[in-house]
Amino acid sequence: MSGLQLIIDPKATVKYEKYPTSIQPKLLKLRELIIQSAIETEGLQELEETLKWGEPSYLAKRGSTIRIDWKSKNPDQYAIYFKCTSKLVETFKIVFKNQFKFESNRAILFQVNESIPEQELKTCIKAALNYHNVKHLSLLNMKS
Repeated sequence: MSGLQLIIDPKATVKYEKYPTSIQPKLLKLRELIIQSAIETEGLQELEETLKWGEPSYLAKRGSTIRIDWKSKNPDQYAIYFKCTSKLVETFKIVFKNQFKFESNRAILFQVNESIPEQELKTCIKAALNYHNVKHLSLLNMKS
């Protein structure tokens, strides 16, 4: 795995198994994109998969927490969440204004029947995984 150590809390695995079978592949795809992004992030040696607020969450030493979830009150939608007090989603809105649907300053929303713009999302994920190294840079050093 390219030098990346992935630490998996078994509770996160169980959480994925509890999602409806129709939504599991969507969330597992987000998980895969997060792990791929971590592997591609220079200097990132460890990624922890755990549960925070009952949601699968991903933590990197110099990063900002990433969470993913689906809620039964919005069954046709799922999301990737970022720390709302960071500049992450604010910056994503500038760089990828026409690529994603956003929820306030905390999430990128996806419809279950739509495809994900994977490269653009990986750029967002990498910024979050490396947040404390780039938060002082213009547009978090992201390029559209």
